[in-house]
Amino acid sequence: MQPNSSERDAHAGNGLSLTLQPELLTRTPAPGAAAASLESNEVRIPMTSGSGESSGGTSSRRSRVSSHSHSHSHSHGHNRAQHHSNSEPELDPPDSDLDSGEPSTSLSELRCLFRWLQKSLPFLVILCAKLVIQHALGLAVGVGLFTTFLYVNKSIQTQVFLQDHHSKLQCVWLLLFLISSTLLLYYTFLTETLYHCLFFLSPTIEPLGFWEVLWAVGITNFIIKFLFMGIKCLILLLPSSLVTYRAQGRWLMLTEELGQVHQAMAPVSLWFRYLVIYQEADGTPGLTLGVLLALLYLILKLLGLYGQWTSLLKTVRIFLKGEHTGTAATRSQCSEAGDVCPICQGEYREPRALLCQHIFCDECIALWFNREKSCPLCRTVITEKVYKWRDGATSPHLQIY
Repeated sequence: MQPNSSERDAHAGNGLSLTLQPELLTRTPAPGAAAASLESNEVRIPMTSGSGESSGGTSSRRSRVSSHSHSHSHSHGHNRAQHHSNSEPELDPPDSDLDSGEPSTSLSELRCLFRWLQKSLPFLVILCAKLVIQHALGLAVGVGLFTTFLYVNKSIQTQVFLQDHHSKLQCVWLLLFLISSTLLLYYTFLTETLYHCLFFLSPTIEPLGFWEVLWAVGITNFIIKFLFMGIKCLILLLPSSLVTYRAQGRWLMLTEELGQVHQAMAPVSLWFRYLVIYQEADGTPGLTLGVLLALLYLILKLLGLYGQWTSLLKTVRIFLKGEHTGTAATRSQCSEAGDVCPICQGEYREPRALLCQHIFCDECIALWFNREKSCPLCRTVITEKVYKWRDGATSPHLQIY
């Protein structure tokens, strides 16, 4: 039904047109859709009143409308905040792996490993204590051999560095200490006949398992080191008139190379016997496999010995011919240099002039070239390689195969 003209005039003159936003649905639409719906779904409510109420009721109606719009906007903002708070956990990566006991990151795996070690620590301590008690003699022998090697090796290098001022009494003490340590060890294990390994024979160890072979090889390796360190002590005891310092360095270098070849050949008999050992439970296939493994080991050992033999030949060549790092310096050259060796700060003894024309004592520059290739003053390269082992050092490498 259509309103008449008077009602339309009254509505135009005295009515209020309010724009209210529609209430939000339970499911909040997307932000773009919400904005479009709010703009398009405006509701206009005509409010008419008499002329007497227009002035007094307008303010009250405006207050009710404003309060209603404020509460509506507040509820709308609360719903948006609630929706945002509910959607936040979906953006964060799930962190339930740690609680479920199935960590996927490396950090979680490390934490699990640390927790396992922490829980198993008492049992590991008990197990280690049992192993130490069970193998107390073997561990004591290993620690004793290692500390003896470190002490004697350092002492020999010190005596070589002192040159003519080294103590012969100290060298005698080192020699006796090595001999007594070796004899005591072989006497303790006399029934095992470990000294057979020095002559490439097999000891009488029964049963010959993996750990027994490894133990025998380690002891034999240290004993061979002790024997050749004793030879170095004998070289130091020789008078300087018979063996000069330069010749002494070559003797020490040759001794060390021979010792390394001996160490490489000593374990062959032990490992070969262990690989080809026959057990009735294995049968013919086990024996065949053992023979093949032993042959493969021999091939690898021969390749390693070829490298050792090449190094030994170079050392023998240097021992026989010597290395030429310079020429004999004249008296005028020594006077121009100040008659003082830059290394020992003393008068020249058998002065040698290098390629760079710097002059040093023969023994001083020989000691320098044990570790360096260049001139001590100008760093000009004099030699192509450093001649090792001339300072009396023994290689700490443990040859176990």
